[in-house]
Amino acid sequence: MSYTYTAVVPMSWTDALEKTRAALAGQGFGILSEINVRDTFAAKLGEDAAQTLGEYVILGACNPQLASRALAAEPEIGALLPCNVVVRRGPGEAETTVQAIDPETMVQLSGSPAVREVADDAGARLRAALAELDEA
Repeated sequence: MSYTYTAVVPMSWTDALEKTRAALAGQGFGILSEINVRDTFAAKLGEDAAQTLGEYVILGACNPQLASRALAAEPEIGALLPCNVVVRRGPGEAETTVQAIDPETMVQLSGSPAVREVADDAGARLRAALAELDEA
């Protein structure tokens, strides 16, 4: 099983990051956290490691209504939240890759019917956000 949804888009990394944020917002997701992996590599491992990686940001996306339903059904599911969305572009690449976690992963670990409903809804919203990027 693939554990991500993926869109490879012919736009700059900066444009892809901006459009990803907007597409997620359009599906009811806010960004709770943002990890700039490239900057972290530069600070902790040196500029060579950062340049080898390229541009790489992890967005911690959360739809509060879905998160509330999931946590009410199974409080432990919080260990799997928020939904991570990666925007990355390797050195010399012409396109930017956007990947979102497949919420079905939660269902495989949980098995709860209520969590399945939330995962199905979240998955549909994440796929719609990535489809919007493909259309941009």
